[in-house]
Amino acid sequence: MAGGIGRLREFVRAASASMGPDGLDEMAAHKVIAPLLRDLVAQDDWLPATFAQPHPQYYQQYLLHCDPAERFSVVSFVWGPGQSTPVHDHTVWGIIGILRGAERCRFFERRADGQLAPQAETILETGAVSALGPKTGDVHRVANAYDDRVSVAIHVYGGNIGAIARHVYDTQTGIAKDFVSGYAAAIVPNLWDRSAETRARLG
Repeated sequence: MAGGIGRLREFVRAASASMGPDGLDEMAAHKVIAPLLRDLVAQDDWLPATFAQPHPQYYQQYLLHCDPAERFSVVSFVWGPGQSTPVHDHTVWGIIGILRGAERCRFFERRADGQLAPQAETILETGAVSALGPKTGDVHRVANAYDDRVSVAIHVYGGNIGAIARHVYDTQTGIAKDFVSGYAAAIVPNLWDRSAETRARLG
């Protein structure tokens, strides 16, 4: 795999090649995308600094790539010390890989009466990969596992996650409220400028 931003480019190529016309179903995505993401987060020399900047108050979701057919998207989640999400869902599959630091995650089971039952908390350390989705568990709360440093995770979703109508949940009542996350920046990394490589080959 190429170094630097080329690592992300090769991930995007491999993920794109795995997709059918309508993308991947949840179980196929867990099987195919998870090992690709594990390889990507095994090296921490490729994420541009612009897409790893924390905000003093809010976690940041930076778009790194969105498939032209919106079959999948890749984002960097940047957590300032102690930052966390509300309890939320995704409505599509997701694969999470930890590039720096660690994430603390607690899933919730939606009971028949609409209440949320908290499950055991897990901590994903650097290099770890996990999966989620409507079939296997989609409602969770995520936080930076550290109170004194930034953590960065790479998330891959089965759609254009910043534009998907999703839900946040009241943990006391289980009531869902619609939300759309959007993205923290109006730009994405340039994966496709390989002019330096071409010039080097030309001498």
